[in-house]
Amino acid sequence: MPHRPYIVGNWKMNGLRAAMTEARAIDRGAQRHPGVRVGIAPPFTLVHAMAEAAQALFVGGQDCHAKPSGAFTGEISAPMLKDAGATFTILGHSERRAMHGETDAVVKDKADAALAAGLDVIVCVGETEGERDAGQAEAVVTGQLAGSLPLGEGDAARVTVAYEPVWAIGTGRVPSVGDVAAMHAAIRAKLVEIYGDAGAAVRILYGGSVNAGNAVELLGVPDVGGALVGGASLTADSFLQIVAAAGPAVD
Repeated sequence: MPHRPYIVGNWKMNGLRAAMTEARAIDRGAQRHPGVRVGIAPPFTLVHAMAEAAQALFVGGQDCHAKPSGAFTGEISAPMLKDAGATFTILGHSERRAMHGETDAVVKDKADAALAAGLDVIVCVGETEGERDAGQAEAVVTGQLAGSLPLGEGDAARVTVAYEPVWAIGTGRVPSVGDVAAMHAAIRAKLVEIYGDAGAAVRILYGGSVNAGNAVELLGVPDVGGALVGGASLTADSFLQIVAAAGPAVD
C-alpha cells in the first residue's frame, strides 16, 4: 500500500512563542488534507507547545544527541524529544554536517539513538555544487546513505530519506526534474540494496528551495514521496499551498 505524501517543515532557528499562531493555522489546514502526512520540526523551545496543540500535525526535532543523557551542555537527547511530545527527528541535515562536522557515522549513531527512544527519523543526504559539477553527485549521496542509515531489524519502516542538494538549500535554485528523478532512482536502488524488499517502501523526500510555485512539478517526479521544506514552511499561507499540491482538501 503506497504511503501518503509526507510534507515536513523544518523551521530551523526560527520561531518564538508568537509563531504558535502559524503552527495552529498549519494544523487546522492539515486537518483538511487527510491524504497528506504533515509534519513540522520547530526549534526545541516550541516542540512541547506545538505537540500539545497539534490535532493533525506530526511534531519533531531538528536533531538529537547520540547519548540518552549525560554531561553534554547545550545538547538535546532523543528521550527528551520523545518526552516533549515529538514523534520524529531530522538528522544529518547538510547544515549540521557542514557547520558541526557531523560525519555519516555520527548521523548513524544519532539515528540508532532516536529509534531506540521511539522516534522515527528523517535522514538527510545531498551533494555540494562542486561534487555535482565533478560528476560525483550520485556516488556522494549513495555513500552518505550507506554510512548514515540505521541497520537494525525493522528500522526501514521507521526511516524517511530526504534528498537535499546542498547548493539548492535556501538559494532559490532547484535541480531539473530529470536530475531529481535520476537521484531519487539512485537513492531507491541503494535503499533496496541496504534494506532488501523493505527499501522499496522507504519514503524519499525532496528538499531544497521547495515552494508553492514548484511543488506540483517536484511532487510529480517518480519516487518523490513528499518534501522537506525550509523557509516556505514558516507561514501557514505558503506551507499549506505545498500541502495542497500533495493532496486535495476535504471540506
